[in-house]
Amino acid sequence: MNKITIAIDGFSSTGKSTVAKSLAKHLGYVYVDSGAMYRAVTLYAMQNGLIDELSFKKDKLAAKLPQIEISFKFNDALGFAEVYLNGVNVEHEIRTLEVSGFVSTIAAVYEVRKRLVAQQQQMGKDKGVVMDGRDIGTVVFTDAELKLFMTATAEKRAVRRYEELVERGDDVTYEDVLKNVQDRDYIDSTRKDSPLVKADDAIEIDNSSLTLVEQFEKILDLANKKIKTYSS
Repeated sequence: MNKITIAIDGFSSTGKSTVAKSLAKHLGYVYVDSGAMYRAVTLYAMQNGLIDELSFKKDKLAAKLPQIEISFKFNDALGFAEVYLNGVNVEHEIRTLEVSGFVSTIAAVYEVRKRLVAQQQQMGKDKGVVMDGRDIGTVVFTDAELKLFMTATAEKRAVRRYEELVERGDDVTYEDVLKNVQDRDYIDSTRKDSPLVKADDAIEIDNSSLTLVEQFEKILDLANKKIKTYSS
């Protein structure tokens, strides 16, 4: 059976990664979390004093990009691939609210996007991949057989993100998480390079009132229909 490319875009905290992981595992496809790649670059910038609340040394970050190596290593115990930054597992560190506060700014940098998009396209060159992010269907895989665009209300997304962070033990408030979600929406949607937009041929999934199971079953059905179409 022929394999296809599945591109999942959408706003932050819409559950893109969760459904993409489940879908890839069910189909036997490779899963790539493009957002984690931008988060890893963000963490590098934070660790090296290139970005903080007062300044952003964009040119210095661009110059250091060749020194940033991002890789994914599958963790059998967890059932998904974890992110490594220059050989160090940073899966937990890149998911903090602090990284979330800077990631959209980092992702708006042309040099960063150019480098990571090239890596993402290489990862998916043989198809059989599920990739989620902000510009997968509009920039990375414009010819993807199945494109999805995930959305939900900002308040609903903030609740989900807040509960996730609290469960991890992070000390956060709902108000801070909501502000982060709203700020990221604005930056992602208005940036000059590869802004977050719904591809013309993408199917919109509003999961504001869907359970994880309902969402997965709906998307799996769409995927199976596309796979059948391209395998006949």
